[in-house]
Amino acid sequence: MVEIRHDTVTANGVQLHVARTGTGRPLVLLHGWPEFWLTWEPVMVRLADRFSLIAPDLRGFGASEKPDPGPSDQAGPEVHAADILGLLDGLGIERAGLVGHDVGASIGQALGRTNPDRLTGLLFFDCPYPGIGPRLAQPEMLAEIWYQSFHLKPFAAEVVGASRGSCRAYIGHFLRHWAGGNPAAFDDVLDAFTDNFLAHGNLQGGFNWYLSQQEARLAMLQGESPALPPIRVPTCIRWGTQDPLFPYAWTDRLGETFSDLDLAPFEGAGHFPHRERPDAAAKAIADFFERIGD
Repeated sequence: MVEIRHDTVTANGVQLHVARTGTGRPLVLLHGWPEFWLTWEPVMVRLADRFSLIAPDLRGFGASEKPDPGPSDQAGPEVHAADILGLLDGLGIERAGLVGHDVGASIGQALGRTNPDRLTGLLFFDCPYPGIGPRLAQPEMLAEIWYQSFHLKPFAAEVVGASRGSCRAYIGHFLRHWAGGNPAAFDDVLDAFTDNFLAHGNLQGGFNWYLSQQEARLAMLQGESPALPPIRVPTCIRWGTQDPLFPYAWTDRLGETFSDLDLAPFEGAGHFPHRERPDAAAKAIADFFERIGD
C-alpha cells in the first residue's frame, strides 16, 4: 500500500497544497483543468518505488491558496512557473523532472524557457503549444472549445456552482468526453472531483487560467503568436490518439518549440493518458526519466 502524504508549502508567497509519495529522483507532476492533484494518483502509486513524486494543486485549484477572490487575469503560465520554482526551493530540490498535462504542460514550457537549469527533463501528455495556431478555431472545433469563452464570463462560476448537480454535470462532462480511450476513467473519483470544485473559490480559481490566457489564445487563433527560441531541455511528449480536444495531427509543429524532442502517439487514450491508461503512462514516464538520468 502506497502512502500519500499531504503538506502545505509556501511558494512565491502562496500556500500550495502538495501530495507526495515515493523515494528516488524527484518528479513534479502538474495537473490541467478540470483537475487537481488526485488526477495523478494512479501514476503515483505505480512509480513510488522509483521516484519521489510531488503533485501540487496549482494556485486557485484544490486545497491551494486562492490569492484572487474573484475573476483575475493574474494566473498565467509565468505566475504558476514562479510558484513551482518557489515550491522546489521550499522543498530544497535543486533539479527535478517535470511531468505536465494540459495547463501543467503550458507551465512546464514557461519553466523550460526561464529556468532550464532547474529541470532534468520535461514529459508532457497532450500538450498545448503555439504551433497549434488557428487550427484551434476551425469550424469543426467550435463545438469543442466553447468552454474557453464561457470561462471568461463573470457569472460562469456562479452558474456552474449553483448546485451540486450542476457542478457534477459540468465537470463530469469534460472528464468523460475528453477521455476518448476510456470514458469511465474518472468515474470512481467523480464525486471527489465534484467536492473539490464546489469548495470555495475553486471554480473561479480554475477559470482564472482562461482569463489569464485570453490574450495569448487570441494571438494563437490569429496566427500571431510571437516567435520564441526552442526549448532545449530534453522533452518527451506522448499524445493520446483519441483526444477530441487536441487531435494527434496537431503534433506536426512540435519540433519548432522543442529542439530535443521524443514524440510518439499514445494509443488507446484521449486527453488524459495518465488516467485512462495509467500502467502505460507510468511506464512512459519511468522509461524517459531513467533514460536521460540526472
